[in-house]
Amino acid sequence: MKRLGINIDHIATLRNARGEEHPNPVYAAKFVNQYGADSVTIHLREDRRHIKDLDAKQICAIKKLLVNLEISTNSKIVKKALQIKPNFICIVPENRKEITTEGGLNLNKNKNKIKKIIKRFKRKKIRTSLFINATLNDIKISNELKVDCIELHTGNLANLVKAKKNFSKELYRIKKCSILANKLGLEVHAGHGLDYKTTKILTAIKEIKEFNIGHFIIGESIFYSLSKVIKKFKKIIR
Repeated sequence: MKRLGINIDHIATLRNARGEEHPNPVYAAKFVNQYGADSVTIHLREDRRHIKDLDAKQICAIKKLLVNLEISTNSKIVKKALQIKPNFICIVPENRKEITTEGGLNLNKNKNKIKKIIKRFKRKKIRTSLFINATLNDIKISNELKVDCIELHTGNLANLVKAKKNFSKELYRIKKCSILANKLGLEVHAGHGLDYKTTKILTAIKEIKEFNIGHFIIGESIFYSLSKVIKKFKKIIR
């Protein structure tokens, strides 16, 4: 059974626009869980542009809610994540000037640093994944680093699908990477830029076990309600 993880960062973005309490990300986490999300993803960025420390702490404390905390390799953020104790960690690249995550981790450049971070979370028995580009080399390095899961960056595929361009080569790359990762014992996740159509296309890859989707779900819910959008995605990945 494929799983749906919902990123609620942009609930916090909306709240922060007014500097007040509403809409509340903690309530949002409970809400999406109630309506079928298998897990909730939050990104504790270095600049705290959406999710704040207190949000992360309170969301991770919700009983019977699986929380996937996205973090950079920044030492202060890693320390904070160890204190918060989420169910899952996903290590992602982070650039202060980016609007959203622009690609996967540079594993060649940061291999030793990432390996040490993974060990720290494994000691706490926290499942750890790496957000990577869909390349066979990155899959092999992820395996060497002894991470539990990999999340493939699907932004390139999503952009091609939305632009109605030929996406067969990109889809094939993702499929090859998923097959290799699965053979190596790495659980495969997919995320970034996913909408109904791109998610439906990716469901054909049986090795992908989890889809993490945020911006599209929050944006679509403005028009069609959050509960209905979740229900539609659950039907797609079933």
